[in-house]
Order: sequence, then structure tokens, then C-alpha cells
Amino acid sequence: MRRIRLRIQCYARAIRSKFLRLLEVVTEQDVMSASTDDRSAFTTGASIDGPHARVVITAASLGFFLITLDISIVNVALAQIQAELGGGTVTQQWVIDGYTLLFAALLLFAGNLSDRIGAKRALTLGIAIFAVISAACGLAPTSTWLVAARCAQGAGAAIVLPASMSLVREAFPDPARRASALGVWAVGGAVAGLVGQPLGGLLTTVDWRWVFAINLPACAVMLLLLTVVATSPTRPSPFDWAGQALAVIGLSTLVYALITGGHAGFAAPEVVAASATAVVALVGFVVLQSRGRHPMMPLDLFRARGVRLALPVGFAFMVANYGNVFVVSLFLQQQLGLSALRAGLVFLPSALFAIAANLASGPVTNRLGARLPVVAGLTAMAAGLVALVLTAPLGSPLVVAACIIPIGAGGALAMPSVTGVVLEGVPAQQAGTASAVFNTFRQVGGAVAIAVFGALIADPDGALTGVQLSLGIAAAAVLLAALSSLRIRARTTS
Repeated sequence: MRRIRLRIQCYARAIRSKFLRLLEVVTEQDVMSASTDDRSAFTTGASIDGPHARVVITAASLGFFLITLDISIVNVALAQIQAELGGGTVTQQWVIDGYTLLFAALLLFAGNLSDRIGAKRALTLGIAIFAVISAACGLAPTSTWLVAARCAQGAGAAIVLPASMSLVREAFPDPARRASALGVWAVGGAVAGLVGQPLGGLLTTVDWRWVFAINLPACAVMLLLLTVVATSPTRPSPFDWAGQALAVIGLSTLVYALITGGHAGFAAPEVVAASATAVVALVGFVVLQSRGRHPMMPLDLFRARGVRLALPVGFAFMVANYGNVFVVSLFLQQQLGLSALRAGLVFLPSALFAIAANLASGPVTNRLGARLPVVAGLTAMAAGLVALVLTAPLGSPLVVAACIIPIGAGGALAMPSVTGVVLEGVPAQQAGTASAVFNTFRQVGGAVAIAVFGALIADPDGALTGVQLSLGIAAAAVLLAALSSLRIRARTTS
């Protein structure tokens, strides 16, 4: 155990160093694109060693850690949740998709909210919502209660993400110190990705409700820390209320139609109605964004070559990543009979290799351009998914653990480079919006994967076939994305 702990600490330090290097580049670009007044403000920033700065970075990093953790930690608890609350595969799908859906749908709105009311107030609001709803999740008496609470929890997470980053940027106006601070902040998400599955398995051996209860002390610490943080500046920022409403309606009805249609049939009246509503809402959203004065997703972003190339890659990556974790977690427990803890540990080797690949991604991209790591990473993911399809009938947890290594490592190699591609050709003033749109597409990809794959594995008698079909679809998606990524310019750097 001591050797494992030391190795994880080593990986965490390496991740931090990598993020510092990458974020220094991003910060320098921010300064160069800032106005004269903004640049003068950079020279009077707080020290990273000051008490106020340490409070800010601690609170913000904990926030990013928690909202990332709650995406993955719940997967290995799904079997126990179903055993106690019932609801079948549909409930399992909505426990994951409820969180992801609201997270994706409100992300652009939340960034606007942070600007309008101030980052500190927005982060306090988001953490308070997250804490209260986490308690509601842990106390859920029925599956319906849990799904509703998970949706509200996703809304809180959407508020936390942009507010936590904005607060760090405010506390560290100096570019070099801000880069270091954002590096520490980013490590919170990386560590959450590493410990999510094993920690979820460990807590579930006691009681699945601890998966949500563990959020409460962390939220309490963050709220206490925020009481001593200076008030954030605010600025007028018009809301695209109609666009936000159409986005939530369109995405919600789309996911509902996919989940319900997979179980009740796509000809069922409620599925037809939901599908029609989704089409009307999403078409209305696109029309509104093209004509509105203050669109939440300006359509001229899609003129940039990098955005057009990166969005399908991000979508396909999340189809493979979320789909793999969801399907394999249930396969290990419901088909192979593993405990939640052992199922979580199956993902640990993949997480460790993912950290190594993440560390290699930056140097490879800087030396050879983005195309090679993106294509190679997505191809590795496809190879791992195909290997799972072929070896699933063997029913060996060790083989499963080996097969998911290239999935985790390949995704970790590709995604940092794709993030750089997003900004190719995007004006500096639209960089934040482009990143938010990219992350929205990523989350939608994950939600769609859970909806479709959950239906495919719902029948216990055909579960193995459903697992193979789901993973095969994911492999096809990332392989198509890899082929599309061949159009990335050879020397695109992140």
C-alpha cells in the first residue's frame, strides 16, 4: 500500500508540473489579448503564497474535484442502488444522465451567471446547491427521488465549474502566479478521475449512500473558506433566456426519447411526442442563436476549422469514455459477480496509464503537432474497445482490466491536444465561449451514450450481446473521429 501511495503522489506531482507548463502558455495568450487597462491590472495581483490566495485555491480546487468525482464515483454503485431502490436499467441510466444532462445544458448559462453576480457569489451558490442536493441523494427513499436529485446536483455542478476558475483568475492577476494556481486547480479534476471508481467501490461496500454523503464535509469546508474570500466584481451580462430554455427542453426530451424508446419502443406515443418536442426545440434553438442579439452559442464559432474538427472528436470521446465505464461497471458486477470494490479496482490500472499518457500528450503535441496524438489516442481507444468486444465472453476481470488500459491511455493522450485544436482560428474574445461549447458537446455525447447503451444491456438474457454491441458502437464512433482527425493540420499546437 505504501508503494502504491508513493506512486500516486509521484503521478500527482507530475500532473501538476504539466498543467503549469500548459497554462503558462494560455495565460500569456490571455495577457496579450487583453486591453491596456486589463494588462495594468495584472501587475498588482495577489501572491500565490498569501493567505487569501491559499484559501481561494483550496476552495476552488475542492469544488472542481467534487463535481468531477460525482461523474464517475456513482457508476460502481449502480447495482446496489438498483437492488435497494429498484427501477431497473432505466433508473441506472437516469442516475448518470440526470447529472450529465443538466451539467451540459446549463454550462454556458452558468458562465454568464458567474460574470453577472460575481465569481464568489456564484461559487457559494453552486456549492450550497451541491451540498443540499447531495444530502437529498443520500437520503433518497425512491428511485424517482434520486433521479430528480441527481438532475439538481448537475445544475449545481454547472454553476461551480466556471465560477471556480473565474475566482482563481481574480485572485491571481499576475500571469505567472495565475498559471501556477490554475495548475493546482486542474489537478483537482485529474485526481478525481483517478480515484472515482476505486473510491466509489470502497464506499459502496459500506453503503451506496456514502457515495453522496462524502460530499457534505467537503462542501462545508468550501463554504467556510469562502466566507473570508473578497467579494468578486460583477459586470452586466445579458442572459439568453429563450435560448437556455430551448436548450434544456431539447436536450432533456432527446435523452428521454432515447432512454424510453430503447425500452418501450420508438413507436410508443410518449417517445414520438418527446422526439417531436426535441426536434422542434433544437431547431428553434439554432434559429434563435443565428438571429439573437446575445446568443449563448454564437453560430459563427463553427466557421473556425478547429471547432468543426474538435466537436465531433469530443462527442465521440465521451461516447466511448462514459459508455465504457457505465457498461463495464455493470458487466463486472451483474454478469461476472464482482463486488463493487473489486469492480472499481479493475479501472485502477487504466487510470494510472491515463496519467502517464496525459503527461506525454503536451510534449508530443509541441514537438509533432496535434494530429499525431489525437489520431493515435483515438485509434488506441478503438483498439481497446474492440478487444473488449472480442474477449467479453471469456468473463475474466483481468482481461477486462488489460483491455481498458488503451481506452484510458488513448483518451488521455488525445484530449489535451484536441483542446488546443478547439481554439484554432477562434478570436481571443471568443476563446472562453468556444471552450464552453466544446465541453457542452462532450457532456451531451456522454449523456447520449448512457441513454443508448443502457437500453442495449437492459435484457438480462441478452446482456452479453448488449455489452458487445454497445462497445462496438463506441469503437466505431472513435474510429470515425480518428479518421476525421486526419484533417487536423500537422503542426497545430496546444
